[in-house]
Amino acid sequence: MSALSTSGRPITRAVMRSVRLYHGPEAPKAAMDALYARFVRAGDLVFDVGAHVGDRVASFRRLGARVVALEPQPGPMRAIRLICGRDRNVTLLPVAAGDREGRITLHVNSANPTVSTASAEFVRAAEGAGGWEGQVWDRALDVEMTTLDALAARYGAPDFVKIDVEGFEDRVLAGLSRAPRALSFEFTTIERAVAHRALARLSALGVARFNVALGETQRLAFDAPVSAAAMGAWIDGLPHAANSGDVYALAG
Repeated sequence: MSALSTSGRPITRAVMRSVRLYHGPEAPKAAMDALYARFVRAGDLVFDVGAHVGDRVASFRRLGARVVALEPQPGPMRAIRLICGRDRNVTLLPVAAGDREGRITLHVNSANPTVSTASAEFVRAAEGAGGWEGQVWDRALDVEMTTLDALAARYGAPDFVKIDVEGFEDRVLAGLSRAPRALSFEFTTIERAVAHRALARLSALGVARFNVALGETQRLAFDAPVSAAAMGAWIDGLPHAANSGDVYALAG
């Protein structure tokens, strides 16, 4: 049975599963807050690109930040609206982000919406890859796309940007012309080249310090930040089974 949103539209079992996983009592909220507290301060402006069901939005708010959250999938966006839609310090935008403003096709995985993506290359890379068996992108949605620069022009320059868009991270960073104080971007072991392009883009913007957390460990792998080259080599050395993680980039 599907739950209902305030609009009367159904929230699917898959989305409800994500809500229970990421907002339920077993969710690592304290560890997540401790990790993000290294990068986010009270009063900061945070852009959450690929907000899914808003667990990071909730963390940023617990830390006292204002949040602009992007989620182009209707189901997850309805869930976020139920959870934090009345919070005046959260702006919810049902759009994607990329390297230009316009429209783009979103490849939706209805059974596992957390891996929906605007990258056709990501979908192809997942086909036949270990750990990705049974994943099916069964729908295509035409969605609005904006850029980080356009968001900054409208809402102000962000202090932190979180990017989790399943193989489209480099395209999102291509729409950024000025690095914030810190940001994070997800990488996967099925598309390590995306991480290398993201590191190159950030290096071109003057970012020189990086750290990383594997999966949902909420723990940084390095005691001190490393160079882009060292981070790229570390990602290349991961076993395929490591699957994914988040690189943290620090400007200045």
